[in-house]
Amino acid sequence: MNMLDTFVKPMHPEGRKFVAIFAAITLVLFLIWEVLGWIGVGATVWCYYFFRDPERVTPRRPGVLVSPADGVISLIEPAVPPQELGMGDRALTRVSVFMNVFNCHVNRAPIAGTVGEVSYRPGKFLNASLDKASVDNERNSLRIDMADGRSIAVVQIAGLVARRIVCWTKPGTELATGERFGLIRFGSRLDVYLPDGITPLVSLGQTMVAGETVIAELTDVSTT
Repeated sequence: MNMLDTFVKPMHPEGRKFVAIFAAITLVLFLIWEVLGWIGVGATVWCYYFFRDPERVTPRRPGVLVSPADGVISLIEPAVPPQELGMGDRALTRVSVFMNVFNCHVNRAPIAGTVGEVSYRPGKFLNASLDKASVDNERNSLRIDMADGRSIAVVQIAGLVARRIVCWTKPGTELATGERFGLIRFGSRLDVYLPDGITPLVSLGQTMVAGETVIAELTDVSTT
């Protein structure tokens, strides 16, 4: 891998119009004052970098559940999955990955399966690192049904800065582990609800890489 590959990453198509807008504003700023123009250049580079979409190497062994987002683990706690997913009212282990504005924001499927439900719910724009953001904030929830009959929930949550949740995945879609399913613009959070009896292999504050970092091994608890 050369130095160019290290610093120049593919950009997701969702970001093209934003980079174009930043670049147009930068040209105007140069006409006003050169110093402002160079600030605009920095902002345009940041915008491109925000929408980067690098390739990831996903573990392929059966039962591995990977992080759906880049960021850090902000919460690990029992919680009831979003009611709209039809997963019952029993608390499951919820692992939350908080993304800041410098993280890659393309979201990836944590496990292979069929999308059984996709449900968008409007809400507030509280700081996504807060526990109550899972309930109060705008969110988009997916239920992924695995071949063994179990399901996991993955929830995109808008934050203080994030104002746009994008999900191009529909019910009935077959997802592979690590496959892209959506993104959130400008900082937010992803929650994953693990199946009953599964213990996470990550810790609070641990850095996550979407599609690569293993959150849990979905070993069949009935055989262990």
